[in-house]
Amino acid sequence: MKRDELMLKIENVSKIYRLGEIGGTTLRDELQRFKAKILGKEDPTKKIGTKNYNKGEKFKALDNISFEVQKGDRIGIVGHNGAGKSTLLKLISRVTGPTEGKIYLNGRVASMLEVGTGFHPELTGRENIYMNGAILGMTKKEIDAKIEDIIEFSEVRQFIDTPVKRYSSGMYVKLAFSVAAHLDSEIMIMDEVLAVGDVAFQNKCISKMKEVSSLDNRTILYVSHNMKTIKELCNRVIVLEKGKIIFDGGVDEGIGAYLGLNSSCLLREFSNNDREKWAITSPAKFAKYEIIGKDSAIYNSDEKVCFVFSIESAKELKDVMIRFEISNVTFGVIGSSISNQFDIYAGATRVQTNCNFSNLASGNYLITIVLFQKNDDGNTTPLDAIVDAIAFSFLQNKNDIIWIDEYFGNIRLEDIVVSKENNR
Repeated sequence: MKRDELMLKIENVSKIYRLGEIGGTTLRDELQRFKAKILGKEDPTKKIGTKNYNKGEKFKALDNISFEVQKGDRIGIVGHNGAGKSTLLKLISRVTGPTEGKIYLNGRVASMLEVGTGFHPELTGRENIYMNGAILGMTKKEIDAKIEDIIEFSEVRQFIDTPVKRYSSGMYVKLAFSVAAHLDSEIMIMDEVLAVGDVAFQNKCISKMKEVSSLDNRTILYVSHNMKTIKELCNRVIVLEKGKIIFDGGVDEGIGAYLGLNSSCLLREFSNNDREKWAITSPAKFAKYEIIGKDSAIYNSDEKVCFVFSIESAKELKDVMIRFEISNVTFGVIGSSISNQFDIYAGATRVQTNCNFSNLASGNYLITIVLFQKNDDGNTTPLDAIVDAIAFSFLQNKNDIIWIDEYFGNIRLEDIVVSKENNR
């Protein structure tokens, strides 16, 4: 491998933060704090209501991670909140330094870590373009050659000579992305910022990132919770969990790892799930689900899916139904199906549902489940809902449908057959 093809090398990097210890703003505060500590008294500078101000607990945001990025790679970095994604990008961008390990960069970095990063609020949009270019080491002549393309792409020409402190968050993102995409940098870093823009501009940004990666051979590091954009843009996925890399490889496999499509998906309890306010006082709730007859949540497209739900209720309820809302992680919601009516007992009820998704294309899927009751007047009352409760995947097969204009073809969901069993 040629040396100039290696754009980034992360070697045994860890980042540790201290929690509960914040330095005083003045020397007087520090002296008061030190005196109180010597005398065994409470910290006089502690804010009202806080505890263990000087506890000094440590949090390891990144834990001994290593990987390499080649020229032209488009890396999707995914993981749940708190996994260490933003911390990693801040280290690469030199916003902060690692506690342990080394980071090697080969080229200039253009970063969008949050809305407005790198912009001075008092400067106009035009002035911020020149400032960002200067930071990247570009001359005024080089920026002059690109500024019209930047303004045109950003869609904020009318406001380009207005101080950016008066921009909306969407305008910030449009200009900031346009600057990062057009100015000369070998590495682009994006951290979930495109979620602020409108859908049309998001698609425009994805197309632009593909273009600069293929034509300019630029390297892209992209953090997002939107698996559709990860699928469209990236050629490799890194999955972080609790500061560690748990997967580094292909996009589909990486999305599957992020969604947890393994044996842990076969049984899930909902006792700790956040509920909507209306569901907190509901008499009936989903307690858990189980996938029957499988050792992983990965299916062939001609397989039937069998789920068993445990529903806990404070009283007997009649005419209850379950609605499945099915989403493809790339294309969003694609269909829904409602079960037959059934009754549930006071206590615990076992409900088995058999679903036939034989016409689904290969890919990764999520199911949101909703429990509701049909009233005598024909209306319904929601009882509980778990968003993205179930994750599973279908594999490619010879009868797989063809994608047309980013929509699914014929989607058929068979009626859900419900059997109940009192588990009290």
